[in-house]
Amino acid sequence: MIDSQTIINRFLKYVSFDTQSSEENDRELPSTPGQMVLARFLAEELKSLGLTDVSLDAQGYVMGTLPATAGITGSTVGFIAHMDTSPEASGKDVKPLLVRNYDGKDILLNRDKKILFSTEDFPEVKKYRGQDILFTDGTTLLGADDKAGVAAIVTALEYFRDHPEIPHGTLRVGFTPDEETGRSSSAFDVAKFGADFAYTVDGGELGGLEYENFNADNPVITFHGRSVHTGSAKGKMKNALTLAMEWQQALPAGEKPEYTEGYEGFFHVHKITGDVETCKIHMLIRDHDKKHFEERKAFLDRLAAFLNEKYGAGSVEVEHRDMYFNMGEKIRDGHMAVVELAKEAMEAVGVTPSVDPIRGGTDGARLSWRGLPCPNLFTGGANFHGRFEYLPIPSLVKACETVVEIGKRGYRI
Repeated sequence: MIDSQTIINRFLKYVSFDTQSSEENDRELPSTPGQMVLARFLAEELKSLGLTDVSLDAQGYVMGTLPATAGITGSTVGFIAHMDTSPEASGKDVKPLLVRNYDGKDILLNRDKKILFSTEDFPEVKKYRGQDILFTDGTTLLGADDKAGVAAIVTALEYFRDHPEIPHGTLRVGFTPDEETGRSSSAFDVAKFGADFAYTVDGGELGGLEYENFNADNPVITFHGRSVHTGSAKGKMKNALTLAMEWQQALPAGEKPEYTEGYEGFFHVHKITGDVETCKIHMLIRDHDKKHFEERKAFLDRLAAFLNEKYGAGSVEVEHRDMYFNMGEKIRDGHMAVVELAKEAMEAVGVTPSVDPIRGGTDGARLSWRGLPCPNLFTGGANFHGRFEYLPIPSLVKACETVVEIGKRGYRI
């Protein structure tokens, strides 16, 4: 149904734009100028495909409408993807490597730098033996998260344009900045978007369908010390770094990302900065269960109280930063038909749905809590946020075909 070369060419065009977002710039949206460059390109592309109400605002949000086939009324379905790529790896000068008919063996991504894609490190890739797969040259990420989602949506719109005999309801599309920094949905105009429900096309491997995700808190813990010359420090110095290490050691040993899976939550220290006077720990608290989530936050508060009693009032400060909540609470409250529609669409194109909780979050989580039910669909990619990312082409094609099928059926919900 979908021409694979067309969607490959479109995806490769998108990854030529450097849209890596920045966690350091929390004042502007988008956080990097490259995202706006791609946003302008996409707005023009949507116009060229015949969409109406195409808009691009000052913060980089692109929206457009594919009007319903004449005579069709019903629900308006939305599809959303983000334009930025992860701050964790460079997205500049991406050099895609298309491996035809993959043989299941190790791949030399970069001869000069001796960068090897090892099947021992990533054995999951072997299930795509015999398929065409996009990799990189090992120096950047690929950008399938989420330019594969953008490509799937736009190619589906093009398919509807080229096949006017296929009936569909009103479709709304939205492309957003700064999903990777957690700010994408903050300025997303749900009322302007005007969909009755939507899907983020921002998932991983073939068949993925998610409507549950973590509750998320990104607390920052600040430790206040007192620096005294080491020669006369006895009984006077209070080393903020020592307090931070004690904090880390007090966290439950088995409740870390490297020891958990499925619905299991965790505590994660991902950044430590500072010196004797002041030290900061940046953490992630994650749990699918809201009660357990709040208990984890309370545990940190009790730990801070304990250390303040031990080292003096004000030694430790905890600033909780709730980021998003489990969209499952909203989806299960009268919106499971949206999930069933996605399952039916996948099965119609020969894909077996794999419904699993997201061990992370999506724009859909925040949007679901803002009144727009928004499960997450697969894009086909794997190993996101790093230089060993890859994208099996047949999986990307199936992602696009799934969008088409939802577009054909969604107005009936």
